Amino acid sequence: MGPEMYSGPDRCLLVCSRPQLISPQWGRLAAYSRCVRNGNKSQAISKPNTEFKGNPMATTHVEPQEDTSHAGQNQIINDLSIQVATVNGSGSQTANLVLLRAIFQMGIPVSGKNLFPSNIAGLPTWFTIRASKHGYIGRRRDSEYMVAMNPETAEEDVMGLKPGATCVYDERLNLKRLRQDVIFHSVPFDQLVTPVCPDSRLRKLVRNMIYDGVLAKLLGIEMEEIHKALQKQFRKKAKAAELNWNAARVGYEYADKNLVKTDPYRLERMNATQGKILIEGNAALALGSMFAGVTVVTWYPITPSSTVCETLTDYMKRYRVDKETGKATFAIVQAEDELAALGMALGAGWAGARSMTATAGPGISLMAEFAGFGYYVEIPAVIFDIQRVGPSTGLPTRTAQGDILSTALLSHGDTMHPMYLPSSMTECFTMAIDAFDLAEELQTPVFVMSDLDLGMNTWMSAPFPYPTRPISRGKVLSAEDVRRLGGFERYKDVDGDGVGYRTLPGTPDRLCGWFARGSGHNEKAIYSERPDVYVNNVDRLAHKFETARLKVPGPVIADSQKLEVGIVAYGTSHWAVEESLDQLRREQDIDAGYCRLRAFPFTREVHDFINRYQRVYVVDQNRDGQMLGLLRLDCSAGQIAKLRSVRHYDGLPIDARSVTDAIVSQEAAN
Repeated sequence: MGPEMYSGPDRCLLVCSRPQLISPQWGRLAAYSRCVRNGNKSQAISKPNTEFKGNPMATTHVEPQEDTSHAGQNQIINDLSIQVATVNGSGSQTANLVLLRAIFQMGIPVSGKNLFPSNIAGLPTWFTIRASKHGYIGRRRDSEYMVAMNPETAEEDVMGLKPGATCVYDERLNLKRLRQDVIFHSVPFDQLVTPVCPDSRLRKLVRNMIYDGVLAKLLGIEMEEIHKALQKQFRKKAKAAELNWNAARVGYEYADKNLVKTDPYRLERMNATQGKILIEGNAALALGSMFAGVTVVTWYPITPSSTVCETLTDYMKRYRVDKETGKATFAIVQAEDELAALGMALGAGWAGARSMTATAGPGISLMAEFAGFGYYVEIPAVIFDIQRVGPSTGLPTRTAQGDILSTALLSHGDTMHPMYLPSSMTECFTMAIDAFDLAEELQTPVFVMSDLDLGMNTWMSAPFPYPTRPISRGKVLSAEDVRRLGGFERYKDVDGDGVGYRTLPGTPDRLCGWFARGSGHNEKAIYSERPDVYVNNVDRLAHKFETARLKVPGPVIADSQKLEVGIVAYGTSHWAVEESLDQLRREQDIDAGYCRLRAFPFTREVHDFINRYQRVYVVDQNRDGQMLGLLRLDCSAGQIAKLRSVRHYDGLPIDARSVTDAIVSQEAAN
């Protein structure tokens, strides 16, 4: 199954990715750092009865309780975070996605982040859903609601809650004894699931759906939307759908008759998600690559990048097969390792195909040799780097911006690579397209730097803009061109931009041939070790990198009036910074300017921004301030003196409060 797409008269591309392509990945962990994955893939269904009348199979005896949720306190509407702590492989993936989508369908801005294990089923996993009427979709440091289902972590999870939070828990865990400043709701999950699911083998996969019903009652989530979300999750599996719907209904009924709501949090219908979609960044990258005209995909599986190529495979099988012959118009190859994958992609790029690969940090390290080869021989290819925590294997299922510096300078010798820095689903789509154009225009490998948070989590997005710009193949000469010119010199800078002209293999004229070698070569692509020839060649490559400054997208800048404090950020840090700007203004009366980087090399606007401000804070999701390091390589001494570092590197997606606290503390020291 590929994506459902609608291209309307407004030339907007609407993408509703399949449920299994929206595998959420990150969550909150108050005061603790841990990670695990829910490996359950979504299933699909037909439509059961949508009228909610309670579950006729429920046998638990319950007594009506008075709802005191309005007593003595103001309600907090559409502004909370829900954390679900479960066990990997227990079916919680389905329950969490249904819950998130139901809130989204109520028109409430929402985001989902999952902390998942890199090892086997049975390990802890956390999923966080944030609902924000203000539209904030970055991670929150604390959660107002918790569902505690995992005996291994339950006590630690509860102790990490902030005072006044609400905890729904499996009654076997007896968590109420732990704290007096948390609202506890005990639910007999095993007792409730037994009549709903007679098959004991399926109960562990169904019991989590009960907490969807419980939360629906406690928070005001409409059961009709729970049901619609279930329909989307289980498209062609009516029995599975009915089973899960009954579990959700029995949870709602139990909460209705047993649980007394005393917290102020509630979700109410809005109209802030109309026309929006839910999708993962890796799916958006895959879709953009298909629209860019990619024909050769070579890759080696590695978390968290694998779903880029897996999803792209599904898309290509649906949309890139010749209707008359039934033959694929593309080649997708799983290589023996990441080095081979890039080598194959470069070979395809040399032959004239639009080619790509996708990887993560360890794969980037292995690709260093071929990255330098592509840079020096000047062959186009696109590499998607879905960054994770290192060094070495590191924390493969946690997020970071840890490959920024190494990728910019990847390979030995003097090498520099263009990088795109997407921060949203729309930019994942559009920058994937742009990267293929830039790679051919510059005749060089181009990197798109995503991360696990962006790539594997569920994000709300506007529909993607339908691409209308023609594909740009760059400076490619035909046989007729070459005959008219009387020949060509492959590495000669004819136009003063550092980019030579190329021909493609098989162009039918002997004058069109050239040798692609990774050793020393002159303008005619002939082997040479003369010092002056080498200097001229690498100087031209450096000049080509300056040309890239004019082709990559400039930053998005929002200046302040005071021009005192500036913030520079990129990628997924954007969402935390956007919220932090409001916190700084509201709490500290700091009106900060903001420069969101979208590409490397840096354009003139980045330097102008730094020049305008007295102090500039560079936000990195890595220990060593890697983007700060790149800026220092590019800036003057006076500009460098203005730069400060804000770093976040525990593997959790960066949150606004961390950015705010770091800036406030450094401002106080000035």
